[in-house]
Amino acid sequence: PAETRARLPTLYSPAPAAAPPISLIRPITILVGDSGVGKTSLLVQFDQGKFISGSFSATVGIGLTNKVVTVDDTKVKLQIWDTAGQERFRSVTHAYYRDAHALLLLYDITSKSSFDNIRAWLTEIHEYAQSDVVIMLLGNKADMSSERAIRRDEGERLAREYSVPFMETSAKTGVNVELAFTAIAKYVTVFPRHSLPAHNSLKIKNKAAARKITRLCAELVQTFPRAAFSRFLL
Repeated sequence: PAETRARLPTLYSPAPAAAPPISLIRPITILVGDSGVGKTSLLVQFDQGKFISGSFSATVGIGLTNKVVTVDDTKVKLQIWDTAGQERFRSVTHAYYRDAHALLLLYDITSKSSFDNIRAWLTEIHEYAQSDVVIMLLGNKADMSSERAIRRDEGERLAREYSVPFMETSAKTGVNVELAFTAIAKYVTVFPRHSLPAHNSLKIKNKAAARKITRLCAELVQTFPRAAFSRFLL
């Protein structure tokens, strides 16, 4: 009957289209830098959203944390390795460099020695990591401005010298912490590994990646209430 036919579209409306499958990317990210710069605290802030007061015992060897973040429609499972900064563990951390997709290189803004050692860390990275590894320089403990030993512009100048992106972070307040990790996650989804040409020069091989990460951070920063994106390396 006409009445039944009229109801058919309602009674037998097609099922909604299935959502496209969500892919899962597993990039390896390594935290490096001198002992005491706050690598473990930074990771705890990103993973658990909290700051544990008091000093952590120095990391022995290397530790692993997995954290899943969603970038657009892609789930990214960041495998984050927290490395020991002491000299006696360097041979252990060197073995992990080669598989790394990204390296977050930290110094403590209240410690001149940790900043002075950044060049040595970059030399090691150049020697042991893949030529297309993504490097981001982070000046940690930004909440301790009254004890600052390294000015922001000094960090920016060093980052420009090596053509790596830079920002200051605070594991205590959370400023820029999620932004830094999410920028790495977004980068590896948009620009797959080996999309950049290999080059013997550490400066040249990072230049394109630095510009891309900077652009991604500029897009992401509006979504992070605790971000302080001023004067990020362009």
